[in-house]
Amino acid sequence: MSVTRRTFLAMSAAAGVLAGPALGVARAATAQTKPVRVGYIADYFGTSLTAIASDQEMWAKHGLEPELKVFTNGPIQIQALGAGSLDFGYVGPGALWLPASGKAKLIAMNALGLSDRVIAQAGNNTMADLKGKKIGVPEGTSGDMLLRLALAREGMQIGDVEVVKMDPSTVVSAFASKQIDGAGIWYPLVGIIKRNVPDMVEVAKSADFYPANSFPSAFVARNEVVAEDPDLVQRMIAVLKEANDFRAADVPRSVEITAKFLGVPSEPLVTESENGQYLTSAELAAATRDGTVAKWLTGLNEQFVGFGKLQDPLDPKDYYLGDLYAG
Repeated sequence: MSVTRRTFLAMSAAAGVLAGPALGVARAATAQTKPVRVGYIADYFGTSLTAIASDQEMWAKHGLEPELKVFTNGPIQIQALGAGSLDFGYVGPGALWLPASGKAKLIAMNALGLSDRVIAQAGNNTMADLKGKKIGVPEGTSGDMLLRLALAREGMQIGDVEVVKMDPSTVVSAFASKQIDGAGIWYPLVGIIKRNVPDMVEVAKSADFYPANSFPSAFVARNEVVAEDPDLVQRMIAVLKEANDFRAADVPRSVEITAKFLGVPSEPLVTESENGQYLTSAELAAATRDGTVAKWLTGLNEQFVGFGKLQDPLDPKDYYLGDLYAG
C-alpha cells in the first residue's frame, strides 16, 4: 500500500525532520500521454530521479502523467506491484531478492549505495557486544542485509541477536528512546539518530564489504506491465535515463531538487548522497552489456541464498530487462 501524506508527515516527525513530499502529477495530459503509477522512498537514493523528472518536466516530455506514491521501503512496493496498485517502483539492494524470485522485473539500475550502517548504543563496539541484544531492522531491506553480512563476518548468525522487525521511522524513535540496543538502518536516518544520540556507535558500514559485495538499488516494474505495455516501460526507462544523467552531472543540484521535492532540509540528503556511486546511463548500459550488472545481481543472489531468503533464485537475465535498457 502507499503511504498517505498524513502518515508520511508523522513518520518524518518521528525521525526529527520536517517533511511534506510533493505527490504531484505531470502537466496536463495530451492525447498521447499515458498515466503511470510510480513509487518512491523518501530519501535521496529513493527519490532523486523522481524529483528530478518532476522538477525538469521530464514526465511530460516522454508522454507520461505520473501519480507518485511514497513508501517506507522496497518490499511494500513489490507488494503493491503484485496487487496491481502500482506500475513501477524503487527498491534498495536488500529487496532485490523479490525480483530474483519472480515478483517483479528490473527495468533500470539506480546507483551503488554505501549508506547502510549497523549502529549500536554506546558501549557496544563490535557485533559480539550485540549478542543476545535487541536489534531493530526493517525486514527485507538493505539494513537487514548489512546486519546479516556483519554478523557473518564475525562468525555469528541472525539467531545470535534478537531481531525486532520495525519500519524505518520506528527504528529512529526506538533507538533514541533506548528501546533497542542496535539497528540495521541507513542514511539519512543514521544522521538523524546521531543528532539525538551523539554517542551512538557505527559498528559496521556498507563500505566494509565493498567491492567484494556490491549494493545496487534499482527500479522495478509490475510483471503484467512488462508483458502487456512495453511502450509504457520504454517511456519510463527514457525518463529514468534522462534523470539519471542529470544527477550524475550535478549531484549537489540533484540534492537541492530532492530536498525541495520532499520538503526536508538538504543536509541529511547531502550526507546520504556522499555515500553513493553514480554512473551515467551510458556507463550503466555498458555495464549491462559486459556482464557487470549481472555480476552484481548474481552476487546478491548468492547472499540471499546464504541468508535463507531464497533457495533457487532466477538468473539475472530472467528478471533484469538489460537488453531493453542497453538498447
